[in-house]
Amino acid sequence: MGAHQKIDRVARNNISKLLADDSVFPDSKNILHFEGRNGPDGIKGKSPAVNEPWHFYNPFDDEDTQLIDIIKSHYDQLVKVLAAHNRERVAFEAAWLAHAIVDGLTPAHHYPYEEKLIELRGEGIETRTTIKDKMVIPGSTKKEMVKNNWKMWGPKGLMSTHALFELGVAAIIAPLSLSSSMPTQEDIARMQEVGVTEYFKQTAREIAVQDLYHRFYNRGWTTKLTLDIRNKLVPTITKAVTLAWHCAILESKILQDT
Repeated sequence: MGAHQKIDRVARNNISKLLADDSVFPDSKNILHFEGRNGPDGIKGKSPAVNEPWHFYNPFDDEDTQLIDIIKSHYDQLVKVLAAHNRERVAFEAAWLAHAIVDGLTPAHHYPYEEKLIELRGEGIETRTTIKDKMVIPGSTKKEMVKNNWKMWGPKGLMSTHALFELGVAAIIAPLSLSSSMPTQEDIARMQEVGVTEYFKQTAREIAVQDLYHRFYNRGWTTKLTLDIRNKLVPTITKAVTLAWHCAILESKILQDT
């Protein structure tokens, strides 16, 4: 829907302002090459249920580490390929790292989607091996099948609510410069001190307590919710992406010097 691309562009502009020489990092065009069909979401259409990155996250469950592990893996690889001056791989790792961070900090991804989807389907998500399986919810009778798909795609359905929230966020931020997403030196020092995954976990909790997704589910796009998305949520997410990229660059320079 364009939100990932928008955030990546702004974060890349922030990197240019933070670095005296930003030539060590790919430009937006190269990073965005690994979004869309070449990004994590593209796998969902190319090979359903096969090695799909799962970017849903419970900020208050210390046992929920799948997304944390994905973020750490991409960050560590980004540091290594930056030190090795592998520009194409840098663009890939930067894009996939950003995608994981953005999804993990998005309120719609804090909802227990997998649990609700399994409950609705009556079977594990690994059975969705075709696009049709992803789109159509099964049922033991035609009546039950219609009922289940209404709960998925109808008003306030599982997927319709998720999609409408993300579409709304994309529309809200499309014209914005997101200038408040520029990290301060204190922000940079904080991520360097706690590390990318701990910074992510703390930020996810700060976002989750605002209850943005449930507010949308209950009342739709209110003025207050729209302003919170515009002035708080998306600048916070974009700052997290900027910090992850910037700290990876700083860490790669240390790696080169050792």
